[in-house]
Amino acid sequence: MATRERQSTVTLRLRRTFEASPARVFRAWTTPEEMKQWKGPGELTTPVAEVDLRVRGKYRIHMRAPDGTLHRLVGEYRLVEPPEKLVYTWRWEDQPDFPETLVTVEFLDRGASTELVLTHEFFPTDEARQSHETGWTGALEKLARVVTQR
Repeated sequence: MATRERQSTVTLRLRRTFEASPARVFRAWTTPEEMKQWKGPGELTTPVAEVDLRVRGKYRIHMRAPDGTLHRLVGEYRLVEPPEKLVYTWRWEDQPDFPETLVTVEFLDRGASTELVLTHEFFPTDEARQSHETGWTGALEKLARVVTQR
């Protein structure tokens, strides 16, 4: 990974409020069986979600498009503070030229709800940031349904 001085400053920041506790949203974000229900926007499905939830632990996510294309994502946890914060690297295994980026997720207690603040940084281009914004927005819509299921 390049030094901070050489990394891009192109950053995505999203905020969403969920009608669930921080512990509930954190669990959906970090539990493989629940991740399979919401990772991947739109019609993408998630056949693989593997998590070693600890600092320096690895994760792997495979998202499948309706045409069968498989998007493979891997990374490493840098900070794990349940149920308040996660920091992890993000690398597209099937796109070796795409640089590793960094995701920070904050789960802020707002009484009966959780404000989620997602910061995804070090994109190589504005176009890459926009593509990930579309993906995250769709995935967060699915996450809202998962965390409010009774």
